[in-house]
Amino acid sequence: MPPTLQDLKTLAYGAGRILRAGFNQPQEVHHKSEIDVVTETDHRSESYLLEQIRGRFQDDHIVAEESGENDGDRARAWFIDPLDGTTNFSHGLPVFSVSIGYAQDGEILLGVVYDPVRDELFSAERGRGAFLNDQPIQAAARAQLRESLVATGFPYDRFTSPVNNLVYFHEFALQVQGIRRLGSAALDLCYVAAGRFDAYWEFKMHSWDLAAGVLIAQEAGALVTTMDGFPEVLTPPYSVAAANPRLHEELLAVIAGVTARPENQAYQAFLAG
Repeated sequence: MPPTLQDLKTLAYGAGRILRAGFNQPQEVHHKSEIDVVTETDHRSESYLLEQIRGRFQDDHIVAEESGENDGDRARAWFIDPLDGTTNFSHGLPVFSVSIGYAQDGEILLGVVYDPVRDELFSAERGRGAFLNDQPIQAAARAQLRESLVATGFPYDRFTSPVNNLVYFHEFALQVQGIRRLGSAALDLCYVAAGRFDAYWEFKMHSWDLAAGVLIAQEAGALVTTMDGFPEVLTPPYSVAAANPRLHEELLAVIAGVTARPENQAYQAFLAG
């Protein structure tokens, strides 16, 4: 029997309790790369989620940030980020979340993102709208970038890779009302869904970063594509461009203009896969 949206909500609340208990407490922090960290709370949250999912849906496939891909039927797949915003968490910055998405035959059907600090649960079931704490939410309707508040993020290899988002950031900084960088991709997408952000773009991501948030944004009325305009967001190389339908075309046009510059061939190659 497949999970229900309530099942995902229950899991998110359980993982959220673990994150709250670990926040601002002494942590053992390990570096996955120079600036990509993982804490013991990441592992506790993921262990809880894996145990709960395996206990009730033992034949399902699970893709998790810390443990990678777990055996199971890929036609029924879970995508979990037990702590999205680990850098914030490890510095005592209260901006992080737990993200859980569920897919059948490659289509995300259920998604929840829980911010345990603000006790905000974003949720969606395909075809049934998006919600914040069970109240309907809708993407904003602004039609011009100059009036818009947008969000982005930067890859962990930005110290060494020329494909580091700085060229897009520079261009958008000159064209929008403001840019924010929360440090949680799942919350960025949910904030687009709730109308708090008008648009969001990012690349060099993973399926667990995107699965739940993409569905929530789509169900709230946002258009979500890759940065070069393709609808299949959950395929490598992972990139995302999300905005309300009136703004999405302008968002993609700015991205395309930057990408097409001769000096940005490395970006062209990355987005082409």
